[in-house]
Amino acid sequence: MEDLKKLIREVPDFPKPGILFYDITTLLKDPLGLHWAVDLLANHYVGQLIDRVVGIEARGFIFAPMVAYRLNAGFVPVRKPKKLPAATARATYSLEYGQDALEIHRDAISQGQQVLIIDDLLATGGTAAAVAGLVESLGGKVTGIGFLIELEFLKGRQKLSRYNLHAILKY
Repeated sequence: MEDLKKLIREVPDFPKPGILFYDITTLLKDPLGLHWAVDLLANHYVGQLIDRVVGIEARGFIFAPMVAYRLNAGFVPVRKPKKLPAATARATYSLEYGQDALEIHRDAISQGQQVLIIDDLLATGGTAAAVAGLVESLGGKVTGIGFLIELEFLKGRQKLSRYNLHAILKY
């Protein structure tokens, strides 16, 4: 995992002073690193029945379709409000500085479908918890939630303790 971590650029004081930003664009441009990251995300779920892989806007869109392809599952985008063209379900959740919302098409997930949620980063867990709630509100069963990176010191895993979590890199 240390080799994979070396492919992630650490940018101090971005987007504001005191924040250390983990820039995955340096990993994404590396063919072997990208392949390895997708394999590590997907391989954790191989052999499980997964009907849909949900990707959270925006960086979850990078990994989720590739994981869906590897698992022979469909891909479902979860987006910021007013970006999806058909009827949607919405979840509002709290951030450090206010609230945000995400939407999913109401017909994206059917009753009883097994759903894997993928995003690039687990921080406080609020975004992933909101998406898990959306999936469940549509009748889906959250089989797992996978991340490229987990910031352990923010304790997001605690908010998602009832789910099968998998994070490749931990900081």
